[in-house]
Amino acid sequence: MPASYFAEVLGEHVELSEGERSALTRLEERTRSLRRGAILQRENEAGGELYIVRSGTVMSYVLLDDGSRQILRFHYAGAMLGVPGLIYRTAPETIAALTDAVVCVFDKATFSRLIADHPRIGALVLALAQIERVALTDRLAAIGRTSAKARVAALLLDLRNRMRAADRSITDSYQLGLTQEEIGDATGLTAVHVNRMLRQVEEDGLIRREAGRVTILDERGLTRAANYIDRYEDLDLSWLPPRD
Repeated sequence: MPASYFAEVLGEHVELSEGERSALTRLEERTRSLRRGAILQRENEAGGELYIVRSGTVMSYVLLDDGSRQILRFHYAGAMLGVPGLIYRTAPETIAALTDAVVCVFDKATFSRLIADHPRIGALVLALAQIERVALTDRLAAIGRTSAKARVAALLLDLRNRMRAADRSITDSYQLGLTQEEIGDATGLTAVHVNRMLRQVEEDGLIRREAGRVTILDERGLTRAANYIDRYEDLDLSWLPPRD
């Protein structure tokens, strides 16, 4: 088990100094265990804490006026959550555990000290926030302008890539771990429509499903069907401050 899951994620993009790794390890010293369905942060309520996922699956979502739910992102080990709360007095989104999970908890003051002592970590958090923003822009465009099949295909690729950010042993096969309703809430589709699209993608020979596990059989074809761009590739981080 890594001393710091967040350091593992950042270390995929840049070489961290020992001082930076030690600081990130200290950031993850205080943990909180969550049962499936537990609310970590509630939309429009006062917050003040940030989190790093250590194990399990967590989701962020907003509730719409009609009572429906729009899932924004699914988060896996190494993801930093609650960053939007740095600039708002109340939380702009709800964060909840999709499975039993463990998160590391720290406050704004601790994060402020971290980036004051290690400016490059602050710059990396900024970079990751921009990756998330662009990925959400892709999701918005997909929900508004692409077919149901493309939305589901894009989500399958995005989930695999997000899991792989923390676990490089994941290649073409992964445990989906989501209900069709949850996939629907992320893609703007009904559970029935999601079921049809999953069957269609499977019948097209792009994936195989077995016991809740998804295996990507034709990644190039799935990428074409989804019109998907991996936003964790082709990064330019040459502007980052030098290492400690």
